[in-house]
Amino acid sequence: MSEVDWSDLQLFFHVAAEGGLAGAASITGISAPTIGRRMLALERSMGRTLFIRSQQGYRLAPDGTVLFEHVQTIRRTTADITRWHGDAFTLPIVSVAGNIWLSGFIADNLAELRTKDDDFRLCCKLLSAIGDLTHRHSMIALLHDAPKSGNVAVRKSVDVAYAVYRAADSNGGAEQPWVSIGTEVATAEPEKWVFRHHENQIHTWTNAPDILHRLIASGAGRGVLPTFVGDALPALVRDGDPIEALTHPLWLVVNDDDRHRPEMRLALDRLVALFKRHEDRFAGRLPSEIPAVLRSAGRS
Repeated sequence: MSEVDWSDLQLFFHVAAEGGLAGAASITGISAPTIGRRMLALERSMGRTLFIRSQQGYRLAPDGTVLFEHVQTIRRTTADITRWHGDAFTLPIVSVAGNIWLSGFIADNLAELRTKDDDFRLCCKLLSAIGDLTHRHSMIALLHDAPKSGNVAVRKSVDVAYAVYRAADSNGGAEQPWVSIGTEVATAEPEKWVFRHHENQIHTWTNAPDILHRLIASGAGRGVLPTFVGDALPALVRDGDPIEALTHPLWLVVNDDDRHRPEMRLALDRLVALFKRHEDRFAGRLPSEIPAVLRSAGRS
């Protein structure tokens, strides 16, 4: 037996539910004679009698009752799939994209950017090369440098400081070697600083920036990290003050056509507030350097 056409089963359902051809025709817009011929063809293809026909209409035969139950199950499943698909893809997307350190910070604080009641989906992206933001819709980019061109809206956020770190259980000292990010992946100035200033003392390097702090903590040597990363790791301690030449502002950049969309506006405002709350951490100010009144305000 050949596979049954789903459109014929849908017609069958309407005939059975309406009790005749006229009712099915009014619902589907297909003429009653055409529906009648298709029901006969369906019965022949299935080798079963589906209807008991009379002047009063179409009544389901025993095999028709079984098929009607099967079709109802299929229709319910199809409706469930449709609802499931619709629920997922009717929600707009907001992407937040930054380097490995900023993406990690966003992931750690995701609950402050999206709640269970928000009507948007959030994507946390790793951004290695931004290019032109003009055609990158639904994305908030976290950048070291403000774009010089493009149809974008730019907002200055916190200052980001960097410092040298070593393992907390190490003795430090000038003889300690250095750990660096490999030149093949280093793009930003802080990633290139160790190679430019201590190349002959580099004993260990990596092309995976997210394991740099692990190498430092293991005692492989000193390395440069953003202070908002290094100061939060108990296994590390600073080896000196922040490197002033590496401090830079953080820029929040969105496509100008997107910034007035409700979900983008909401996510952007929450990002601004999140970075503001951690402003001292990003600027490399240690707790002892923050006035007591500000420390108290930060806890409220």
